Amino acid sequence: LRDEWGFKGLVMTDWFGGKDAVAQMNAGNDMLQPGTDKQYEAIVEGVRSGALDEKVLDRNVKRVLELVLRSPRFKGYEYSNKPDLKAHAEVTRLSASEGMVLLKNEAALPLKDVKKVALFGCTSYDFIAGGTGSGNVNRAYTVSLTEGLANAGYVVDEKLAKDYAKHIEAEKNRIKPDPSIPFSQFLPLPRPNELVPSFFDLIRYVATNDVALITLGRLSGEFFDRTHADFNLTSYEKDLIESVCKAFHAAGKKVVVVLNIGGVIETASWKELPDAILCAWQAGQEGGNSVADVLSGKASPSGKLTMTFPVAFEDAASSANFPIDEKANIDISNSGESTTNNKNVDYTNYEEDIYVGYRYFDSFDKAVSYPFGYGLSYTTFEYTSASASVKDGIVTVAVDVENTGAFAGKEVVEVYVKAPNAQAENKPEHELKGFAKTAEIAPGDVFGVNIQFALADLASFDEEASAWVVAEGDYEIQVAASSRDIRKTIVIPVKASKTPANKVLTLKSELNKLTR
Repeated sequence: LRDEWGFKGLVMTDWFGGKDAVAQMNAGNDMLQPGTDKQYEAIVEGVRSGALDEKVLDRNVKRVLELVLRSPRFKGYEYSNKPDLKAHAEVTRLSASEGMVLLKNEAALPLKDVKKVALFGCTSYDFIAGGTGSGNVNRAYTVSLTEGLANAGYVVDEKLAKDYAKHIEAEKNRIKPDPSIPFSQFLPLPRPNELVPSFFDLIRYVATNDVALITLGRLSGEFFDRTHADFNLTSYEKDLIESVCKAFHAAGKKVVVVLNIGGVIETASWKELPDAILCAWQAGQEGGNSVADVLSGKASPSGKLTMTFPVAFEDAASSANFPIDEKANIDISNSGESTTNNKNVDYTNYEEDIYVGYRYFDSFDKAVSYPFGYGLSYTTFEYTSASASVKDGIVTVAVDVENTGAFAGKEVVEVYVKAPNAQAENKPEHELKGFAKTAEIAPGDVFGVNIQFALADLASFDEEASAWVVAEGDYEIQVAASSRDIRKTIVIPVKASKTPANKVLTLKSELNKLTR
């Protein structure tokens, strides 16, 4: 960090990170957060016993003080305490809609010639703006989905809204925090069980509304791991989707599902039922307006998936040894000591090697529900030309994108690289090296983007040589709309290179031999 990369700043732990304060001081961990009596006492005793040289402590303290000296507060920065909240809200609204991912659309979106909306799903009326703990953000307000739809000129079925209000209130009275769980006040409560309307209620909702909108929600964040149950749909959610789709489709009306989630959920078993699926993520304080902007067509969706949506929970490589559904110990005051002998609990070896996410799914040709980098638009795009040039160790990929559809829209172009002899070299099928979003392209127009990456980014780490190594050969540059939608390929020759790194791993290996 300091010798090779030249970092001159402060190194700080996460809260309650690490378990040996003296070893952390010696390693150059300048600040331990949040700071406990146990750590303080260990450092003082370390200096007294000679295990910690006072010069090391002085060095770390010096780095802390240097950061203080560079801080705006120390320099007397004068702030107005009057941020432009209106401008910030506009940025939030725009950025949330830019990041939403259209997973499916069969002539359902944008909602044209639609006025009355039957809004199903508890999350439709209890919209999730952000995650929990450090996964959350402070906000002045939260625009609900019902407010957002109303602001966009849609009319939400009042009787259905009242039914959901009663149901959600009853569910909140039923679901209480578990006082036996440490720090339970920081943990999100389980989501309410879904309200599944009766057959006769559905008939009325179909007759009095133009479209059905179902929102599925998942709250996630700090202090806990997601489980099988959180990934899979509940029986209530499945019944809701099936019954609403059956009733509205029988009348020739569309059904749209909105995913108000912070990570992947199971979609393979039900995605054929609705006419459209929009992944809205957790969209912040303007969330309702941002979703309505996309549903109405005010904004054309242009986000791409930042993770693979697997068919099943167990399909992820890490699930082979991850303690699935194991009740976690969240007593953060234990300073890292193991509290159980159960394998992979408290401490887990990452056995999946480099094969994480799309690197695993694509390398082993694993079936997925939606691939990494996937995302639809209200229009269509063609990559009309692509070229690559190399200068001063930098590869520039130039791509022309034509809007071949009827709507204006933006496209995210992705560049992957496939290495020669990938399997022999323990390299994934391909690796994302860059991406770029176009400006809004009108129908029939063409927009060019340049995506750059360094030849050094093609390297893999060789533990034996303790060096970053680029193998010689022909590398395939893949210009793509997703990790499984390659539009153009370009081959460039690359010479071998080797960049030595610090000998930490080599020294550790030699030390292990000596101790054995």
